[in-house]
Amino acid sequence: MNALTPGDFIEAAEPFNLFGDWFEEAKAREPNDPEAMVLATADANGLPDARMVLLKGWSESGFAFYTNAESAKGMQLAANMQAAALFHWKSLRRQVRLRGPVTPTPDPEADAYFASRARDSRIGAWASQQSRPLESRFALEKAVAHYALKFGIGEIPRPPYWRGYTIVPLSIEFWADKPFRLHDRVRFTREAPGLAWTKQRLFP
Repeated sequence: MNALTPGDFIEAAEPFNLFGDWFEEAKAREPNDPEAMVLATADANGLPDARMVLLKGWSESGFAFYTNAESAKGMQLAANMQAAALFHWKSLRRQVRLRGPVTPTPDPEADAYFASRARDSRIGAWASQQSRPLESRFALEKAVAHYALKFGIGEIPRPPYWRGYTIVPLSIEFWADKPFRLHDRVRFTREAPGLAWTKQRLFP
């Protein structure tokens, strides 16, 4: 692989190819869930929240993930359509941070991704009222059994509240470990989606 090394940061003119190189290396070398990222959102009052989610697609248009829109993060996004994400590939000693506005994933894309999920995961999406109080584990298992019976061996449609979101980054920062905490950091920024990137080295 011809991935850019930390010392080559400044040679990268834009961040997406660099992210692609790092992500491919992470998929080859990170033992668990290289697509895992911390997703940070904030509610209408600006109080931040964070959790781990899985990246389900990325391109120059942004970084996509899926969730229950009635969950805590879904409600926070409804109130404040902005987010930040952090990838930490511990085995590579690298991090990537990004932040920007969030856009809903088009329904056809959400339908296609939902259809690609394991059948049990699709049933689970119907059974789980994500983030809301659960009286017992049995209540969840009962809901799973209900929807398994309801859909039988037929198609399982995407729940209307289950959807995708795409973070459209205005800032992407690359971090690589260096001795004595003198880490390499390079940040790419742009004023709006579609505009040219500028890059800047940062003190560690």
